[in-house]
Amino acid sequence: MKTRLALSLAIALGLSQPAVAITVFDPSNFAQNLLTAIRTLEQINNQIRQLQNEAQMLSNDAKNLSGLDYNASAQLRSTLATTARLIQQAQGVAYEVSQADATFARLYPQAYAGSVSGNQMAVDARERWNNSLQALRTTLQMQAQAAQNFAADESMLTELVAQSQGAVGHLQATQATNQLLALQARQAIQAQQLQVTQGRAEAVEQARNVAAEERAREVRRRFDSGSTRYTPQSVNFFGR
Repeated sequence: MKTRLALSLAIALGLSQPAVAITVFDPSNFAQNLLTAIRTLEQINNQIRQLQNEAQMLSNDAKNLSGLDYNASAQLRSTLATTARLIQQAQGVAYEVSQADATFARLYPQAYAGSVSGNQMAVDARERWNNSLQALRTTLQMQAQAAQNFAADESMLTELVAQSQGAVGHLQATQATNQLLALQARQAIQAQQLQVTQGRAEAVEQARNVAAEERAREVRRRFDSGSTRYTPQSVNFFGR
């Protein structure tokens, strides 16, 4: 009886007090949650790195598309125009083919016809001498212009090399390289122009020598035949 009473009292006391929650730790669930958090953080880091790479790519693209703030084409064209103008202004035997052929046939004949007077031969000799003089003058002008271009070319080359070395992108490097090639091409064209004028002067002088020999032969023939009165003054006045 006493035992039953004590048990009943204990049960009554237990029911009258509030219940206490018991925390249960699940290791497997904790490990799974931790792994999920790590994977989520890794994905976020990957996204951040991807955004950084894309930002760098955009920055590089901007640099590659950035134009070079230096353009030497106007100066190069101006130099070529100057040398071309010297050639166009050249007097004497023309650089144009048909005109050169006509002048050459008139002033540098293979043989003089009997109808050509001694006075006309003297006039032709004077014009040939003038052609040689003008050809030599053009050559000297071209040489002087080339010498003046040296300082400008050196300054331009220094600037283009600096621009090329300081290029921040592909476009700037390409543009600087193209301008360096343009400078090289302009120098090559100028060298060809100078070679043409020098060759022209030499050819005109050689033609004058040949024509002078033919003139002397014709004068001697006429003197020997007595067909035309020989006047030494008109021949010696021009030296040939």
